[in-house]
Order: sequence, then structure tokens, then C-alpha cells
Amino acid sequence: MAVVFWAARIKAAEQDGSEDYLKAKAEVIKDWQDMRFGMFLCWGPVSLTGKEIGWSRGAPAWGRSAGVRGGKGPIDAKVYDNLYKLWQPDKFEAEQWIQLAKDGGMKYLIFLVKHHDGFCLFDSQLTDYNSTGPESAWKVDVLKHVADACHKQGIKLIIYYSQPDWHHPDYLGEHHERYIKYLHGQVREILSNYGEIDGLWFDNLRGVNTETAKLWNAEKLFKTARTLQTNLIINNRCGLPGDFDTPEQSLGQFEFTRPWESCVTLGTQWAWKPNDKIKSLKECIDILVTCAGRGGNLALNTNPMPDGRIEERQAERFRQIGKWLNKYGESIYGTRGGPYVTDVWGTKFGHTNRRQSPEVRPWGVTTRKDNKLYVHVLNWNQDIINLPPIDRKVAAHRVLTGGEAKLDQDSEGIHISMPAEMRDSLDTIIRIEFERSLDEVEPIKTD
Repeated sequence: MAVVFWAARIKAAEQDGSEDYLKAKAEVIKDWQDMRFGMFLCWGPVSLTGKEIGWSRGAPAWGRSAGVRGGKGPIDAKVYDNLYKLWQPDKFEAEQWIQLAKDGGMKYLIFLVKHHDGFCLFDSQLTDYNSTGPESAWKVDVLKHVADACHKQGIKLIIYYSQPDWHHPDYLGEHHERYIKYLHGQVREILSNYGEIDGLWFDNLRGVNTETAKLWNAEKLFKTARTLQTNLIINNRCGLPGDFDTPEQSLGQFEFTRPWESCVTLGTQWAWKPNDKIKSLKECIDILVTCAGRGGNLALNTNPMPDGRIEERQAERFRQIGKWLNKYGESIYGTRGGPYVTDVWGTKFGHTNRRQSPEVRPWGVTTRKDNKLYVHVLNWNQDIINLPPIDRKVAAHRVLTGGEAKLDQDSEGIHISMPAEMRDSLDTIIRIEFERSLDEVEPIKTD
């Protein structure tokens, strides 16, 4: 019911213009969807431990109301909260991070400036618990370096900011209103002091509902944010629906009317973990292509080491993805999902890593752009790919990944086959051109 309520509010805003700050401009959302692929980057003093950011912090012994989670991890809160006094990343180079994002074919960066642990990677005047504070061993405004590098290299910058703050004494306490003032003040600092910011990625731990929105005074927060930066895109984790949904460590479902973005770790945790298992190139391509085919974006996470460098094997994986996109990016960038809808497969990644076996997965997905259909065959578990009938006549086809495909169109649909030796092991991409645009075609269910 809460989503319906907010949808009604947004519709009313469209009619009278009084609350247009609750949603991004249509062209901002379109441009973000066209990008399709971004880098998620989590970093902080916790990298010294190799444990998970925020969640590895133990529960503090002081001052929070009953039932409020302040972390239940293996690192004592006093130890965790003092890691920044030891952390000196002497090999940090923001421009190298951003160059890697470009090399990886990523169009935007989601940069974490504050997780639930409350530590800030920017020069906040509202707390000393930050990377420039008097007790910080490093004293570097990380966000400034990252923002400058993004602006210089043409990468869009979205800021991850956690509203929950287990370090702040007033968070969900007797004087929570003081914490709200702090939260709003920090968002104002971020949006005022670092040039153009393209989005806010809140992290709420609660759902979309009116009570959660009140908890953060979200309507006022959105209005303040979009007064300062008029072209922001904002996610759905502040109690309000925002502009896009955020399935975490999972593939989003087919959805062509509501924008969404899967955030997925390259390894098994968000912060750096030594000797972590990272996803293969095949897994990464499967995830990226499936997100695009289902109508969503992908934000793939990396996690710099304690000294500031991105681990080389992670960097190499991003470069491999970028090389693939250099060849086949036309089938991803600027596309929309469908219109063919295949069965759900492999929805969970990361911590649970639950996936269907290749034998039971459907063959793949399709993306579309104007009159072009891109058939992505990720899994040749059948010799002929049968697409149901479509009210469009095929004009031409080509296999982008090499080789030749046999394609027939009849009253029962479109039928595609290829010799086994011509199939690409990552993704066989067949581009089909129709005589008319596919923009108005409704979703078509297929096997």
C-alpha cells in the first residue's frame, strides 16, 4: 500500500508541479539507463582487517535504544572505530581508479563515502570521524580526488551515503532529530562542495514506506538535494520509491517500466578480502547481459586494498569486460530489455552464490534498440533457438561474434541455429534487423 501511496503522490506532483523533486527528470533517467554499466566502489579503514565494511563491527556497549543494530561482527567496536588512526593508503591514486572504470567499459561510478559504520571519506565539518579529521593518520579528502578524476575523465559520479550510522550517538536515540540535522547537513556538504554530482545512492536497511520516509525526513532531503543538484538520480532506499530499484547480490527480474540496477560484488564481500574468490569473465558477462536483457543496469563492485590500489586480478577482470564491450557494446549500451522474456535463472550471487546449473538455465536474453534485436545466447542447451512470433518482418541478420547463423521466420516465430564450432563460449550475439522499430512491441514470453 505504501508504494501505491507514493505513486499517487508522484502522479499528483506531475499534474501540479508541487513535488517534482520526488523524481528525476525523464531525460536524466533515460541517460542513466543508456549507460547500463557502472562501477560500485567500497573502501575504508576496515580494509586493514580484510573484513566486511560496517557489518564486521561488533555491537557497542553504549547508548543505543533496544533493538537497534549497531553491528554484531567479529571486530570489537572500539577497535573498529579507531582503525582510521592507523590507516595510511600511500598508493591511492583516484585517477587510476577512474581510468580502470573507463577501461572496464563502465560509464558511472557509485562511490561509498559513508557506510553504516559512520566513517566519512570526505571533509565533513560536522564530524571529526572522517579521513581529514585531526586524529586521522592520513588526512586526505578522498571524495575530492575521486570527484575531480570523474569530472576530468567523463565518468558520472553517484554518491553512496548510508543514513543508518552506528557511530553517531543520536542515531535512533532519544535525540534522533539531532541526527537528522546531521544527515541532512552532510548531504548538503557533499552536494555543495564537490562539483557536479549525478546521483545519490542511499542505503536504508528498511523498505519503501511512509514511516521510513519520516525517519529520514526524506521529502525535505530530496527537495534539498535537487535544489542543490538539479540532475540527480536517486535510488529507492530512503523510504521513498525514488527513481530506480536496487536488487542486491541478485539479478533483477524482467521489468520494462520501472528502472532498476543490480548491485553485485566481483568477489564475496563489499570491502577488500585477501585471497577472495572472484567471478569468472563468463559469470560477469552473464550477469551484465542478463541485467540489460531484463531491462536493468549493473553496478559491479570492486574494493581497493589497504594501500589504495585495486587488486590486479580484479583490475584485469574489469579490463577483460571492457575489451568485450569494445567489440559488442552496441548490444548493451543504449538498449532496452526484451521484448522477449525468458524464464528466471540464477537470481542470487555473492554471499549465497545460488545459481541454476547450465543444463536447466534458459538459453539467454534479448536486448533491443530501434529496429534492431540482439539475441544473446549465453547457454546453448538447445540446438535451435525458437523465438515466438512477432509483428515485425526480418530484413537482415548478422552474427556479431563471428560465424554464420541460419535464421528462418514463419508463422510460428523466428528460428535460429548455428554449428557448434561457430558458437561463442561467452555470448553468441545475433543481430536481427526488422523493417520497423521494436519500441512499441509488448513483452513476449518465450522458453
